[in-house]
Amino acid sequence: MAPSQSLSKSPLLAYVGLVLTPLFWAGNAVIARGTVQHIPPLSMSFWRWIIALAILLPIGLPGVIRHRQVIRQHLGSMIALATFSVAAFNSLLYCAAVTTTATNIALINATIPIFVALLAWLMLGDRTRPIQALGILLAVIGILTVIARGQLSVLTGLEAQPGDLIMVAAVFSWGLFSVLLRRQAVPLPALTFLTTQILLGTLIILPFYLTDLLAFSGGFEVSRQTVLPLMYFAIFPGILAYGFWNHGVQTIGPGSAAIFMYLTPVYASVLAGLFLNESLGVFHWVGGALILIGLLLATRVGRPGFRRRQAD
Repeated sequence: MAPSQSLSKSPLLAYVGLVLTPLFWAGNAVIARGTVQHIPPLSMSFWRWIIALAILLPIGLPGVIRHRQVIRQHLGSMIALATFSVAAFNSLLYCAAVTTTATNIALINATIPIFVALLAWLMLGDRTRPIQALGILLAVIGILTVIARGQLSVLTGLEAQPGDLIMVAAVFSWGLFSVLLRRQAVPLPALTFLTTQILLGTLIILPFYLTDLLAFSGGFEVSRQTVLPLMYFAIFPGILAYGFWNHGVQTIGPGSAAIFMYLTPVYASVLAGLFLNESLGVFHWVGGALILIGLLLATRVGRPGFRRRQAD
């Protein structure tokens, strides 16, 4: 085996990449929370993908051209997938950052496998074991604990932070993407799929971005304070996290790789404490523990669950 081949299959490199991937996802939530006052959410989402496209097109466009017939045949499915992943998920996440904390975003985001399992049961008829159902229930209770901030009156009085509810909608959107990805699989190489998804998703965001720009937010000032976060969003939680995730899945398998996803709220709580002065309340610990136990029960028992194909 050639040295380069041995290096590419090195478990060490896969583990390093999988440790960095949730760090990049956590950074996405923390930096979004810290800059959303300077960059409107829809501007943040739109320009993140424009920058990612500028980086990806030179290497991804040849594949798009080569597989254009496949893309044309599955265009409806590709548009649906791009809508729920690139367009809706990221836009909703950044909208959530306006009124909720980075820690809450990361905790709710960590429940993606729960929503995928639930939607797969509802839409695809996947069988759910009793212990998996218990895991889903515990995780949902954990989400409600975080949203309610440990106070039942918040739920009964409908006083939840809008951002928490928007983040639930974002996770639900990613769940739909994951289920549709299975039901409407598109036979494309990973790089071609990602490039096409970002291109379509950016076009879907465009009219919403223009409406917000012209009628509401007025855009943002181009400066070091705004350009650097956008570069981070495009490169780290976008392109690099996607590449690291797929390399890790190919090297150590999806089941082992999925465990690293649970590091995201851990990283986010540390980063949010350091850079945003966010503190952890008792409800974070209780809700986080319930979510973690629920995830372990729902995703590590029986048939392997869905895995993330694209970055946050």
